[in-house]
Amino acid sequence: MDQDVGYKAQHLPLPMRAQDRVTTHLVCQNTLLRTGITYILEGTRFAVAGSDEEMPALVLLCDGLQQDGAAETISQVKEQYPGARLVVLGDNLDPWTVRELCTLGLDGLCPTGMSQAALVKALELVMLGEMFLPISVSLAMLDQARDPQSPMMTAANDRAGPSTKFSDRETQILRLLTTGASNKLIARDLGLAEATVKVHIKAILRKAKAANRTQAAMWATQYLGFQTNSQVAELAS
Repeated sequence: MDQDVGYKAQHLPLPMRAQDRVTTHLVCQNTLLRTGITYILEGTRFAVAGSDEEMPALVLLCDGLQQDGAAETISQVKEQYPGARLVVLGDNLDPWTVRELCTLGLDGLCPTGMSQAALVKALELVMLGEMFLPISVSLAMLDQARDPQSPMMTAANDRAGPSTKFSDRETQILRLLTTGASNKLIARDLGLAEATVKVHIKAILRKAKAANRTQAAMWATQYLGFQTNSQVAELAS
């Protein structure tokens, strides 16, 4: 109880210095939800921007995420606001998806049931450069990491049948990688957004256990029988 009172005294009534202000952009289609989040942040250092004219230091994705398309959404937001920290307000994301989103640049995941004080504290940690995940999600991720049948372990250890690891779209992109094609060229050839290509390439790197696109291209020539051009081979040598 005393801690709650002390926290409110620190964050809500005290005037903020200009350098303490964190310009915050809400990605929120629901007007009622946006109003509620704005009210929760009122009086804190997280000042909700009224327009996109001011580049935000923090982006709150308030509408939640669906399992399908979550990675693409995160990549698009990070591409639009490359210098901002990104936090999702949402529930029901499985540990494997959360792990993937963190590799794409997610800085925090806050459940919708958090109190005002807890939410503000979590955002403070994120702005200090830390990643915030609910303890329930962190424990679930640890459990999956210990389970040899989990997707996390399967993706890391399974080398059998490598061609079955990739979707048809990932196979198309992987084949183009072996030609040395850039993301822009791949996007044009396949009729995709460049942000979507980046998402697929990140998935390809993870599945092939490759550190970069050149390693992925060389992996494809070894395990999938793709032909690689001389430029890619020279970069790998």
